[in-house]
Amino acid sequence: MSVLTERARRDAPAGAVPATDDPGRPPRWRQALAAVLALVVLVCVALLVWLSAGGRGSDGGGLEHLDEREQVMSLGDQFVKRLGTYSPDMLDDSGQMPDYRDQVREVITPKFAADFDKEVATAEQLVAQGGITRTADVFATAVSSIDDDSARVLVAGAFTDSYEQGTGKKARTVDQEPLPFRFTVDLVMIEGEWLVDDFSPVSSPDEQGTTPQDGTEGSTP
Repeated sequence: MSVLTERARRDAPAGAVPATDDPGRPPRWRQALAAVLALVVLVCVALLVWLSAGGRGSDGGGLEHLDEREQVMSLGDQFVKRLGTYSPDMLDDSGQMPDYRDQVREVITPKFAADFDKEVATAEQLVAQGGITRTADVFATAVSSIDDDSARVLVAGAFTDSYEQGTGKKARTVDQEPLPFRFTVDLVMIEGEWLVDDFSPVSSPDEQGTTPQDGTEGSTP
């Protein structure tokens, strides 16, 4: 028994005879329900037409945009690997790493390149003074959002650092524990080419509210 029927019986005065609808005329609630259902059907049809026509939203787009999704995920992968891979053999006589700078600039926007140039000296200093070698391994990438000229990609992996300890015959390579990372990588379309415009670390729920210890947000890993 429906809730509406039970409530009507409780509210009706004792001995009252329920009114009956005109047999030849459908109740008003049925007319209203039919109108609502018709509206829902129209909205669903319009949505299907929009999706089939190539509409895209923050959910990453439909199956017809697989090529673009693959492109931005591949670029996110390349960017993190290039940004997080350097070693002492990249140093020149001035203490800079020109090949490292070039490999990163190839996949970033001019605006981001200006910020990168300000931060890259930190990595070069670590390599020159500490003999640091860093490699980046990417475990997974995923598209967070994408539209005609911008996209956001999630990249997860780990950095592995090593350094030389001692000199001569006593020299040995010391490997550090892998350092996991999770980044959001923002990309934009410039003259038909996807380029990285920014990136930032992603904190897990139990890390939110704490201050990052490595200061990597928007800077060279």
